[in-house]
Amino acid sequence: MKQAPETATGTPATLWDRTRQMASQEILDTALRLFTEQGYDETTIAQIAREAGVSQRTLFRYFGAKEDLLGGDQDRFWQVLADTVGAQPADAGVWEALRAGVAAVLALHDSRAQALERFRLLHNTASLRAGWLEKRLRFQEGLLPLVEARMGVAAGRPDPRARAVIATVFACLDAASMTWVDNGGKGDLMDLYDECLAAVRG
Repeated sequence: MKQAPETATGTPATLWDRTRQMASQEILDTALRLFTEQGYDETTIAQIAREAGVSQRTLFRYFGAKEDLLGGDQDRFWQVLADTVGAQPADAGVWEALRAGVAAVLALHDSRAQALERFRLLHNTASLRAGWLEKRLRFQEGLLPLVEARMGVAAGRPDPRARAVIATVFACLDAASMTWVDNGGKGDLMDLYDECLAAVRG
């Protein structure tokens, strides 16, 4: 017998949970389609709500801001990133642990086509790039204790190496995703990430 879906806490999803998940996904799919067809800045919240068949008030109950309609659940992205990096074996190197985190976050996209459209919009829309930079800086600071511990940096001791490593990982992800978009989604994004990281590390 097919088991019921689970919530983020691992408990079986109720009918209410599943209904909310379906409504949330419908809103996201509608928003991504409209952003792709007519541009992010040209698409209004009112239009997304109307085409998704919900009120604007309902839409804002699911998503706090317009940019969340492109990026999905950023809290979930962050949790997967941090949990994956933290769960790597103690003998795993810092670059290996962070790579596992990047791969886990990229795997959250529902499809390759969805990932391509999200990255295309992100890199080609100034307002979205600004918002991504702010989120990225928060992610980097959040990862700092995990990376410092893996590098053997004493707690409370300022050390630029951990920050440099984290910043390099995010810069390589940006370079890889921009190249992937320019190539029309051809090739594997993680392969491009590995190429970028190899170039930086020499």
